[in-house]
Amino acid sequence: MRFTTLLLGLLCVAQGAVAGILPTPKHDRQLDGTFRMDARTVICCRPELAPWGLYLAERLHVACDTIRTPEHPVVLRIADEYPEEGYALRILPSHVEIEAGDRGGLFNGIQSLLQLLPPEVYTAAGPTYPVQLACREVIDAPRYAYRGMHLDVARTWIGPQAVKRYIDLLSYHKINKLHLHLTDDEGWRIEIRSHPELALVGGFRGGDSPVRPVYGKWNEKYGGYFTQEELRDLIDYAALRNIEIIPEIDLPGHSRNIARVHPEILCRYTPDTAASNGYDERSAWCVAREANYDLLEDILREVCALFPSPYIHIGGDEVEVSQWSRCPDCRALMQRLGTDDPHRLEDHFMGRLSEILARCGKRPAVWNEAVRSGELARTTRVHGWEDVKACREAVAMGYPTVVMPAQWFYFDMRQAPREMGHSWAAVFDARKTYEFELPADMTPAERACIVGLQGAFWSEIYVSHEPEKPDYLDFMCYPRICALAEQAWHGNDEGWTCFYDGLRAEHYDRLSAMGVRFRLFPPEVTYEEGLLRVTTPDDGAGIFYMMEGDTVVHRYTRPLRTDAPHRYLFHTRWGTGRSAEVGAPAYYRTITPALTLTTSMGESRRIPWSNVDRYRTFARTARTCRPGDWILYRFAEPVRCREIYLQTGHLQLPKTIVTSGYAEVSYDGQHFERVAELDQGSVRLHPTRPLRAVRIVSTCEDNGCSFVTIQPPQIKPVL
Repeated sequence: MRFTTLLLGLLCVAQGAVAGILPTPKHDRQLDGTFRMDARTVICCRPELAPWGLYLAERLHVACDTIRTPEHPVVLRIADEYPEEGYALRILPSHVEIEAGDRGGLFNGIQSLLQLLPPEVYTAAGPTYPVQLACREVIDAPRYAYRGMHLDVARTWIGPQAVKRYIDLLSYHKINKLHLHLTDDEGWRIEIRSHPELALVGGFRGGDSPVRPVYGKWNEKYGGYFTQEELRDLIDYAALRNIEIIPEIDLPGHSRNIARVHPEILCRYTPDTAASNGYDERSAWCVAREANYDLLEDILREVCALFPSPYIHIGGDEVEVSQWSRCPDCRALMQRLGTDDPHRLEDHFMGRLSEILARCGKRPAVWNEAVRSGELARTTRVHGWEDVKACREAVAMGYPTVVMPAQWFYFDMRQAPREMGHSWAAVFDARKTYEFELPADMTPAERACIVGLQGAFWSEIYVSHEPEKPDYLDFMCYPRICALAEQAWHGNDEGWTCFYDGLRAEHYDRLSAMGVRFRLFPPEVTYEEGLLRVTTPDDGAGIFYMMEGDTVVHRYTRPLRTDAPHRYLFHTRWGTGRSAEVGAPAYYRTITPALTLTTSMGESRRIPWSNVDRYRTFARTARTCRPGDWILYRFAEPVRCREIYLQTGHLQLPKTIVTSGYAEVSYDGQHFERVAELDQGSVRLHPTRPLRAVRIVSTCEDNGCSFVTIQPPQIKPVL
């Protein structure tokens, strides 16, 4: 085959910083001469390739012709000798040609051509002509057939236009799968015409919805859902861009939302809801209730008919099997199955769903927990999220596996210790994603079961970070998606330094032209001999700072002389990219004066108040919050400080918080005065004299959960 011969005969492996294409192609060879592209350039292709010709013509602001071939064209063609998604891009003095074996390869070749043009090609205005392109030959094909990214639209509603933008950005990086997480405890985002109430009711929470808010936007009815017409439009939009949308209906757990719409799906027992203010928090379908499978067949048949993907993701993760153990019907089913292990019920449930999918001509995809017993058919595709060990266990059993361990590929994890995001899996940035390696001792048979790599963005935190704008989503995903794309398409043999140099030299400007609010690596701040010095690993980025209590942003041009380093916060900018704010070590210094915590909501026996008293970790209350409830922090001695930060909920997101209320301070330990309102369950105070106590007072009905989490106060000394 000509393609294979060319690859085997080449000695040059392009370096990312040299090639100018991300992900790095297998072969990128400079040729003599240049090609002049201007407004008279025409995209030429056969009529069946017109959608891709028009796609390219729109970005280049030129014409597309499916009948004739004028002088100096850009030619798109299909040929037989290329592997799946492989392509050749040849820029010659007389013309440009993109040749591929399929439409996916053609689209990949188009993306490589666009990256060789000025970054303005990604803007609405397009490139400024004429453009001289150096002649070259790029011959390429992907490392993995599956190069995926996941998007959770259930916890935070992300509408059709925002998803199209997400698809565009993925397509620019040759990501070819979008795993769309459509249902979860907090939202049902897909219209099911046989059961319209699922989306009409379950698509919203708060207000008059039976679904209570738990992550943000507490005082409004919030949400949305995709109609089937909108999903068909998204599917077509993605398909043109070589992206297959894989829908997920998360089952049998993560189903609190549908259980609020159809409570009859739950197990047959009465739960204790006193701690949650009467709210039933159960989230698992009853496995023994036969009518549940009729409802699920209605749902899955519509999902299967709507999505062309051969796989439907049906979840299988984090199931609270204790609910089945309490159900008399589920216990009777376990007896009939000859087991006392409730986890076997998940095998039974997922097997039933697999049969429904098979009748619809589809295969199941599941999270790795669902195949621990090995009971599901080997046609099931596994998404290994927990860790590398879980991925290895799946491939050892012969399951086709998408590798996506959270410690490398969950892009809702924070990227530095003091930045936004979760931290339960790991704290990592694009470098760790890029440097991911499979175990060296994996057997060839195990490696053959790996179908590809996938990243994930879970949106619990997004709802409290202005989801009407893409800033938080972009910051968390880019450039980590760039590293994922390089890994999945090319690998990481060239090393991080080479890849990072390419990001800074060329791709940051492209991301800016795309309008991506990407993350820059944080600056480094040092303070010695009265001088604040700031450097950035992103050479070329501008450095800026603000002073405590001020709103004016200053440009940093030289070291700053100051005796108050704790008053400065620095960040960097490059185009639309920005780093998180960083201070000198003095900015983060805290004190831990002797403290006693009490609250009207009672004490969790398992996670007691003493955790906060010792500044060790968080405490939990015995029930949720109601109007008039309080949390009191009483100090043994008056505390003099410049700032005290009181936080309810998780460190990384506003869940299990006091959703509305205010803070009071006491200077004598007896009399309190109201000083500030809570914001997302927290408050930052700047007392002017020593404190003896501070108190949070609740004005909310509850928080959608069965307890409040209380973090130790963060107290900054007067310096």
